[in-house]
Amino acid sequence: DAAAIVLCRDNNIPLRVFNLHNPGDLPRVVRGENVGTLVSN
Repeated sequence: DAAAIVLCRDNNIPLRVFNLHNPGDLPRVVRGENVGTLVSN
């Protein structure tokens, strides 16, 4: 939600945006693989 995005931005916390409907993507994100888009300062 918008509040979580603002908290990440204000505290310089990178945010990974990915599609939960793609099978196998969640474990790949947890393993640190480059899936989706990384939003950072």
